[in-house]
Amino acid sequence: MKKRTLSTLIKVSVLSAMAFILMFLEFPLPIFPSFLKLDFSDIPALLGAFAMGPIAGILIEFLKNLLNIVVQGSQTGFIGELANFVVGAAFVGTAGSMYRHSKTRKNALISMIAGVLVMSTIASLTNYFIFLPLYETVLHFPISAMVEAGAKIFKGITDFNSFVAYSILPFNLFKGALVAIITFLAYKRLSPILHK
Repeated sequence: MKKRTLSTLIKVSVLSAMAFILMFLEFPLPIFPSFLKLDFSDIPALLGAFAMGPIAGILIEFLKNLLNIVVQGSQTGFIGELANFVVGAAFVGTAGSMYRHSKTRKNALISMIAGVLVMSTIASLTNYFIFLPLYETVLHFPISAMVEAGAKIFKGITDFNSFVAYSILPFNLFKGALVAIITFLAYKRLSPILHK
């Protein structure tokens, strides 16, 4: 039992470190406002959720953000890290919970699609009601500036509601889909290592 617990802790630690490193490789996409940056740090957490269960995946999401705060500090008053954790945990928690009941290739795909949809919904709701208003209140980054940045890319963005609908939601769907595809392709090859 102790050996298994130690093995799980080591795997969670290694995957958290990998996720933390992947956070540095973020980049904007020209089809979204520049402050929405794509990174692949959810891949190790999703791999961990599939191999060790949803709690392990959520723990990896927490540790990568904690490491980021410890090493870099927070440039967003901890709002960005909290948002990253909540959205990532929704993704890996959903996918990991569904996958553990039936560990087939088909269910992996269904689990990741569900994870992407839940993550995108949670990202939209929490950004609308919590995180973007916090950016405005705490960091004095006005929502109107976010809307304006979005409107330069997509003319359909005219207010806060349309900004969330046409920027936040599609960005998270796109990011989640990319992470899911990469994980789907990599998991089978990495599975023997993750289950040792």
